[in-house]
Amino acid sequence: MSFIKRISLFLIVNFFIVLTISTILRLFQVGPFLQSTGLNYRSLALFCFLWGMIGSVISLLLSKKMAVWIMKVRIIHPSSFTHKPLFDMVETLAKKASLPMPEVGIYPGKEVNAFATGPSKKHALVALSQGMIDTMPMEEIEAVVAHELSHIKNGDMVTMTLLQGVINAFVLFLARIAAYGVSGIGKNEKRGSYMSYYLLVYAFEICFMMIGSIVVSAFSRFREYRADYGAAKLSTKEKMISALESLASLQKKTSSQKSSIARQEGKAAFNALKISSSKGGVLQLFASHPPLQERIARLKAL
Repeated sequence: MSFIKRISLFLIVNFFIVLTISTILRLFQVGPFLQSTGLNYRSLALFCFLWGMIGSVISLLLSKKMAVWIMKVRIIHPSSFTHKPLFDMVETLAKKASLPMPEVGIYPGKEVNAFATGPSKKHALVALSQGMIDTMPMEEIEAVVAHELSHIKNGDMVTMTLLQGVINAFVLFLARIAAYGVSGIGKNEKRGSYMSYYLLVYAFEICFMMIGSIVVSAFSRFREYRADYGAAKLSTKEKMISALESLASLQKKTSSQKSSIARQEGKAAFNALKISSSKGGVLQLFASHPPLQERIARLKAL
């Protein structure tokens, strides 16, 4: 997708979100929360809840289409002769998991990864990178697909959306309360204090969002362990361990290859959906996935 198309899509989606939330705010008769008498906490709470949740829900509803557009996913059709074994494998595993058949796609790139997304179990997508198709044997790809189907079966896309919406609401709410207290806008209504209030709002939003990201990332790591266990049941424990070991060995390759993978993982909006990521050290607090060696150890201990 070209740069102009991506910007246009971004603007259209955000316009739709703003229009939807503005309409709902009017329906609920939510007035200004910053008043001459102080903060109207009811209006502020409703404002933050609606902005936090509705934005996340709309993102969930558009998640599959966004993934297809941004990651350039090519959907595999049942009649495709080239990828029929892959399609049949996904169909078999989906039946075993008692799931509706998801769409199956392949996205370009040398990274060895996969992700699942979609607003519901009936409208899900499992996508694998071309690098994974070219590199991994079918037994390991089966385990990866089982992992992604476990995410769908567990409803992880919905729970992550709800959690992110709640975190967003708290960030908006606490940032405005903290900025109101620090700026002294209630005691001094000069224009300068209003400017400082809005600057403080942005500063506190960044701080609280970082804290919120730690919570979201911790839950994301928990769901990865759960998806690994689900994959071990749908496929086999040995195949899942073998797939994770292959991913771990790929992470130890030359710096040029790591740089190529990092550029692909720069599409951060989909990192939490993928089967692995490569953050370490202190950054592990913000990682959407646990270390691969830890995941392997937990599976071996089953």
